[in-house]
Amino acid sequence: MNQVLRQNLNEIAADGGRRTAVSSGWATARVRGPTHHPVDRLALLAIKSKIIDDPQGVFKSWNDSLPLCMWQGVTCSRRHQRVTALDLSGKDLVGSLSPYIGNLSFLRYMNFSNNQLHGSIPPEIGCLSRLELLTLQENSFTGEIPVNISSCSKLWLIDLSINMLYGKIPNIFSSMLMLKILFMSKNNLRGGIPPFIGNLTFLEQLSLSACPLGGSIPDSFVRLKNLRKLGIGENSLVGSFPLFMFNLSNLELLSFPENQLLGRLPLNLCSNQPRLQILEFSFNHFSGFLPPSVSNCSKLESLDVSHNNFDGEIDIDFGKLPYLWWLTIGQHGFETGRLGGMKYFDSLSNCSNLEGLQIEGVQLRRELPSSFGNLTKLNYLILESSYISGSLPSSIGNLLSLRILSLYENNFTGKIPESIGKLRNMGELMMYANSFSGIIPRSIGNLSSLTKLFLSRNKLEGTIPSTIRKCKRLLLVSLYENNLSGSVPKELFQLSSLSVELDLSRNNLSGVLPQEIGNLKNLGSLDLSSNRLSGELPSGFSSCVSLQTLSLSKNFFHGSMPVSLSSLRGLEYVDVSRNNFSGHIPTYMQQIPLKQLDLSYNDFEGEVSDEGIFANTSAISVIGNPRLCGGVPELNLPICRTTRSRKLSLHVVLAISLSSTVVGLALVVVSFVLFCCCKKKKEKPADSILAESFEKISYGRLFKATEGFSEANLIGTGGFGSVYKGVLDENGPMVAIKVLNLQNRGGFRSFMAECEALRNIRHRNLVKVITSCSSIDFQGNDFKALVYDFMPNGSLETWLHSSTIEDHLHHDRLHQLDLVQRINIAKDVACALEYLHYRCGNVVVHRDLKPSNILLDADMVAHVGDFGLAKILSLAELPDANKSSSSHVRGTIGYAPPEYGLGNEASAGGDIYSYGILLLEMLTGKKPVDPIFGEGLSLHSYAKSALASGFVLQIVDPMLLSDDVKERCLISLVEIGVRCSSESPQDRMDIGTVIHELVSNLHP
Repeated sequence: MNQVLRQNLNEIAADGGRRTAVSSGWATARVRGPTHHPVDRLALLAIKSKIIDDPQGVFKSWNDSLPLCMWQGVTCSRRHQRVTALDLSGKDLVGSLSPYIGNLSFLRYMNFSNNQLHGSIPPEIGCLSRLELLTLQENSFTGEIPVNISSCSKLWLIDLSINMLYGKIPNIFSSMLMLKILFMSKNNLRGGIPPFIGNLTFLEQLSLSACPLGGSIPDSFVRLKNLRKLGIGENSLVGSFPLFMFNLSNLELLSFPENQLLGRLPLNLCSNQPRLQILEFSFNHFSGFLPPSVSNCSKLESLDVSHNNFDGEIDIDFGKLPYLWWLTIGQHGFETGRLGGMKYFDSLSNCSNLEGLQIEGVQLRRELPSSFGNLTKLNYLILESSYISGSLPSSIGNLLSLRILSLYENNFTGKIPESIGKLRNMGELMMYANSFSGIIPRSIGNLSSLTKLFLSRNKLEGTIPSTIRKCKRLLLVSLYENNLSGSVPKELFQLSSLSVELDLSRNNLSGVLPQEIGNLKNLGSLDLSSNRLSGELPSGFSSCVSLQTLSLSKNFFHGSMPVSLSSLRGLEYVDVSRNNFSGHIPTYMQQIPLKQLDLSYNDFEGEVSDEGIFANTSAISVIGNPRLCGGVPELNLPICRTTRSRKLSLHVVLAISLSSTVVGLALVVVSFVLFCCCKKKKEKPADSILAESFEKISYGRLFKATEGFSEANLIGTGGFGSVYKGVLDENGPMVAIKVLNLQNRGGFRSFMAECEALRNIRHRNLVKVITSCSSIDFQGNDFKALVYDFMPNGSLETWLHSSTIEDHLHHDRLHQLDLVQRINIAKDVACALEYLHYRCGNVVVHRDLKPSNILLDADMVAHVGDFGLAKILSLAELPDANKSSSSHVRGTIGYAPPEYGLGNEASAGGDIYSYGILLLEMLTGKKPVDPIFGEGLSLHSYAKSALASGFVLQIVDPMLLSDDVKERCLISLVEIGVRCSSESPQDRMDIGTVIHELVSNLHP
């Protein structure tokens, strides 16, 4: 409905603008003599100054080389050369609206719609006494609606829809008697619909939809005699719907769905509204029956009365509605068991303009007439859960425009007609939960646009047709619970487009799985359970890197679990129960972040691990494998024992006895040495012990390597020290030397934390520590430093945000990180976190993840560095990781999670939050402390709002918008960033899932 209203607005604005431009001289004149008015010029430049991002280059023309009346988006009056119209709609501008807009005193038309403006609407707009049209829709304006807009007494159009405005609708519009169009939908306005709107007797269009206003519909609306379009859906309205609304004779659109309104429809519905075109009131509490007088709405185009409490039969002749293009009926107590209730269903076949038909949950209890094949304009035919019986008529093949056909949960019988192959525009075919029989028609391969195929829970038989290979766009195939037989055609596994699900379970399929299964690189779920499949699992599984769910239970597979599954790091649910698998349970299973693992009723043998998934008895099942042992006690498996049946010779016995004697003496000696060492170690400072993990180096050697820690070798500075580059040995490799500033508070603790964190961990995506120095300098002061591998490509911060000319000169590829490089960097960082959180013994929490701490080597591989704030959590500490603490807040503003500000202890979830912000920064090019983020707006909410509104392409870094970049990929990446940076730790993604999603986007 909002789309219809916005389209109407655009037409009116365009037409009105052209008419006014001609009559009032708004069109840009060829200027002779004075080129601009100084007040207008200063106001426009002030507006320009508040825009911080202009991706389309709108303001390039706003300079002294052109008269301001020739600036893009500016229109002037012919006589006085004053700005009368300012149209900057759809320019993707980011920033705020300058209060100097109020100085454009001759302005009549102002349109800033479809941008990314934030902040409050400047009250100075009230100074524009000549203003007639004000359009600010689809931005991110916050705050309340300024009350002094009422001073603009000539306004006849106001559009503030799709923003983040809050508060009540102010009592200002009652004095704006010229107002004809008022749109405020999709805001956070509350406090009910104000009765004063009834005083706007010239009002023709009103849209308040998707605002949580509450309250009831005011009786004053009875005075809106000129009202043509009314949208008040999703307003949390309650009470009875006033019947006088059906007497407003000029109404063309009446839409109030998704409220809690109740009442009965008048018997003379449509009799007093001859112009009614759209009537929508789904998801309310209307009762009674649909009046037959609906047939009198001769101009009706769209009718949606679903999800109410109607009862009785439907006795409407829809054949009298020649313009009807959309009809939705369903989810209420309609009964059509008697003949009189059949009329409307038969009459639908006469609605030749019908494009969308949805009947759901209505007890039709009859067959689908062949005459439905006459509805050749149908795009959507949805007849769900309506007890339709009989066969599907072959005339269905006449609906060549059909995009969605949904017939699920009915009583259809017979074969699926071959004519269905004519529907080449079909995107979704849903016919599950019926009684269709026979074979799947080979003509299904002609559905070249098909993305989703649901034929499950029927009585289909025969083989899966190999022609399915021609459905190159298939994302999902669901054929479970049929009587299909034969082998799974390798052509099905050649559909690399399959990314959501392939479910062939509960059939009679047999044979082995082909190697072609490796083509399903993007598949998320594979269910082949309850069939008769056999053989060993193919090595091609190693290519199914996106797989999250794998169910192979109740088949005849045998052999050991293949090594190929070890590469599927995104796996969460694995069920291979009730097969003939044998051998040892592979150790890689404990390294995959699984959530459920069922190995029951096979022939596995050997020791069960007690790590990873195997430590969680509620997530694993190994029953029915009698040769297994070990594992956690809760599994109740026998203890693993090693026995030797052969007898030992005398020589062997003597050798063992002699060895035992030698070993005993050695143990005594070793014990004495360890005792002495321990006594000495107690006298050592803690940092010396930590530093012993690395080969130590002298201060003098570092002084020489950095040429006296010269400015020329300084790479950067941070909170706890400085980093220099240097060469330790002549002709040796370059290294990075981090010198701790021990005078700063926390400097010593930072050194201790970094030593403790890095002494026992090694990973390709962590900065490697070469050596350390804990000594005194030439002045006798304490000196501590760590030496790392040098990263020639610097930090991610420098690549994302240039700040100086030197940055540009130093990095000739600056700002040239393409999408693949950014995803690879994000994957590298995620792999580092996955190692720190799960695979290095204890849990290491970094606590300061940000672009300046991500370093890039010569191959642009990312390495996480700077563990000065890191904290090590023992596994025993993890249950209390989020307990409250009064310790100092750790991390960097913008990257630190909100729970740290509440005093919560460090946790792995905190690193996930920082990672989410980091990923959003990489995608948008904006820091979390960017000046645009204020007044309640953050990088997280900025991206989340763009996702919800479908404007992701408007917020991403323009460098990423090349022709070969897929929008779905960008949306998926922003979704990961938003979910990881959720305010609640419980809502954040698991790092294993993040890696899986990133790999999916690297190999779409």
